[in-house]
Amino acid sequence: MVQTDLLVDLKGILPEERMVEEEGEIHPLGNGGKITVYPDSEEEIAKILRYANTHGKKISIVGGGTKRGFGGGNESADILLSLANMNGIVEHTVGDMTLTVKAGTPFKDLQNALAAHNQKIALDVNWPGDATIGGVIAANDSGPKRLGYGSSRDAVIGLRVIYPDGTIIRTGGKVVKNVAGYDMNKLFIGSMGTLGVISEVTLKLRPLPKYESLVLLHFPNGDLQEIRSFAIKVLDSMLEPVALELLNPLLAEKLTGHHQYTLAISFEDNESSVHYQEEFIHKIQPEKSQIDILSQNKARAFWDQFYQIAPNGAAEFTDTQSIEAALKIGVVNLDVLNVLREVQLLQDSHPISILAHGGLGHGLCQVIVKGSSEEVLSAIQWLRNSVERMGGYVVVKHLPLILRQKIEVWGKKPSHFFLLEGIKNKIDPNGILNQGRFVGGI
Repeated sequence: MVQTDLLVDLKGILPEERMVEEEGEIHPLGNGGKITVYPDSEEEIAKILRYANTHGKKISIVGGGTKRGFGGGNESADILLSLANMNGIVEHTVGDMTLTVKAGTPFKDLQNALAAHNQKIALDVNWPGDATIGGVIAANDSGPKRLGYGSSRDAVIGLRVIYPDGTIIRTGGKVVKNVAGYDMNKLFIGSMGTLGVISEVTLKLRPLPKYESLVLLHFPNGDLQEIRSFAIKVLDSMLEPVALELLNPLLAEKLTGHHQYTLAISFEDNESSVHYQEEFIHKIQPEKSQIDILSQNKARAFWDQFYQIAPNGAAEFTDTQSIEAALKIGVVNLDVLNVLREVQLLQDSHPISILAHGGLGHGLCQVIVKGSSEEVLSAIQWLRNSVERMGGYVVVKHLPLILRQKIEVWGKKPSHFFLLEGIKNKIDPNGILNQGRFVGGI
């Protein structure tokens, strides 16, 4: 009866063909909705939010669904707000190298459109064909090339956001040189949709590199101290890699065929500069290491495969016996080596498989654990204890709902949690948006 009343109310806002009632079993990742709605304008989103805010209805937001297993302990909200119809380029100023786009646009579609103008968004994300630009920004997603590209906070220059009360605001601007006032963009980037619905994003662009290559340095003896010394030489040199990513042996075998610690060093520049940097790596590489150089299409093919390693929340679940978890670990740069050492110890002592990689220039690691429910939860706790001793953090980015309900996805509340909570209470006092999907259950 309640769901029927909700459907009747929503029919006053959207055409019936843009609403779908939930049927069948609850999705294993949760974060669904009794009724999924597909608005195609900011005005319709604002009306839905005003209705929910007034009538005490909870809303979950979804773009491509790749991050459905990230945060939240609820099976279903009242309304699942899909941004699938909010897609397309609003404005592309080629000369100024800026782009304004609707939040539901798939990331890969944007990159393909920009490539025709020899431009790109300087971000690298998992499952770019499914992930939407709004979801990437809301989660502050980034990959190994964060070393050279920066994060979402570096790419975004403006947003349009719809508050829970239906108010539509603009943050930042549409030009790169925008320095007046507070940088409100950063309030919403990485907030997991808990403060407002991002409807439009303005980004600064980069030219496509004239040439790119990927140097794969394999370490047969597995000496992490040797890798540390080499990484320090690279970081202290004049080289400008866009990625300096260490792969654990299991991931390296999957991507390269070598079951060894492997350092993936990516270069993007003009051809002579890239070749100069490749030669420099040749000169300083450790004596027993092995080197492979992938250029242009082969390098791109490597990264295309790499970005489809992590779990995809939009994919169908076919293996019900094995659980998959994805973790984001942040430590001081070279402590990445210690994290991967812990990963190896964990894998040697537990019946699980772990694919792991970490940036030796930015300190972020991604760890994918696969095994039974008990072993996966045990592995998460093991890594969290180890990383916290290093002064770092572990965030669970993907895990089935039934297991997310048993652990703290974001870890312990930070000392500044009261500030986050205060902002949430001010902007969304009724707690209608993406309930429980951010730090501390916000």
